[in-house]
Amino acid sequence: MNRDDRSADRSGWRALPGPLRTAVVVSGCLVIVVAAIAILGRMLVQLAPLTLAIVAALFLAALLSPVTALARRLRAPRWLSALAGILFLIIAVAGPLTLVAERAVAQFGDLEGRLIAGLQRLRESLTAGPLSGKQLDAIVGDLTERLQSAAPDPVAGAMGALQALAAVVTALVLLFFLLRDGDGMWSWLLHRFPARSRPRADAAGRGGWQTLVAYVRGTAMIAVIDGVGIGLALVILGVPLAFPLAFLTFLLAFIPIFGAVTAGAVAVLVALVSNGVSDALLVLAAVILVQQVEGNLLEPFIIGRAVRLHPAVVLTAVTAGTLVAGIAGAVVAVPLTAVVYRITECARTYPGDDPAQGRNTGDPRSGASGEARAAAADTKPTASGSSPDPG
Repeated sequence: MNRDDRSADRSGWRALPGPLRTAVVVSGCLVIVVAAIAILGRMLVQLAPLTLAIVAALFLAALLSPVTALARRLRAPRWLSALAGILFLIIAVAGPLTLVAERAVAQFGDLEGRLIAGLQRLRESLTAGPLSGKQLDAIVGDLTERLQSAAPDPVAGAMGALQALAAVVTALVLLFFLLRDGDGMWSWLLHRFPARSRPRADAAGRGGWQTLVAYVRGTAMIAVIDGVGIGLALVILGVPLAFPLAFLTFLLAFIPIFGAVTAGAVAVLVALVSNGVSDALLVLAAVILVQQVEGNLLEPFIIGRAVRLHPAVVLTAVTAGTLVAGIAGAVVAVPLTAVVYRITECARTYPGDDPAQGRNTGDPRSGASGEARAAAADTKPTASGSSPDPG
């Protein structure tokens, strides 16, 4: 291309209206960003076990940091404080699982008879109404065949179990290092940024970490309240497997929107089959009451304004996460969206760019410049409060 052709190209670009040129540039940037996000997401999906291990370690570090902080206040070494957090996690998980298993085994004999009687009542009700016996048998047979065809291959199931076990071990190892060396890791990452951008990156990182901490701890508290509330209703009504159903409610509470609906539906179905229609309606009323109290009173109070997401955004994020990575994607979609939003807002609103001086002015409360803060970070990279320390 000669000089005249280049001049003609530039003249043609300048001849376009200003809004159209802006739209072209913005569209090109959006295409590049979306393509980069798609490639990154594809890589993370391909490395699903490692990705889930890292995400689980971050979530658990946000949840267990008070335990390690308490151990450090008691002058325990860093490694012992991190080990105390992991032991607390193991006890907190193993205790309820043991109780649930014992209660399920103890109620199995009684449950078998009640389930058979309940299924017979349900069959009589359906055959006396819209369905005949042959139609119901055909539906049950078709459903059984679908479930059998959907069952995983034994070899694939074994490989999946091994991958899950490896992910759990990796997550525990990463959790130990996060609890022990979290501040050092953040300081190392922060010093990969240019000195001028370091204060802004530090503020954005700390804001994102605080949002993750608020979400994980608040969701855990709400999950406990949901499990206890629905579990008490099941115990009062004499529904079998009350403790396992309460524990299932606790676990599914970490999946926004769909988790609560699924847990409530399982509880109502068990009550319907084992105790009849009246107890099932009472369980449904209890589930609705607990979820309304949780959604309208407890969640805004416990989580507060740390997670500023509209319900439509939450629904979209959960749906997208489920489509991309199944249940694991549904669990991490909302906190990931909240953290990314918080990081973006902190970076955008950081009071560091002074047009009058043309340089980063740093923190206005301290009167120090961004360069001075960066120099201070270079001399003392692990200063207290300078990083989102998970420990």
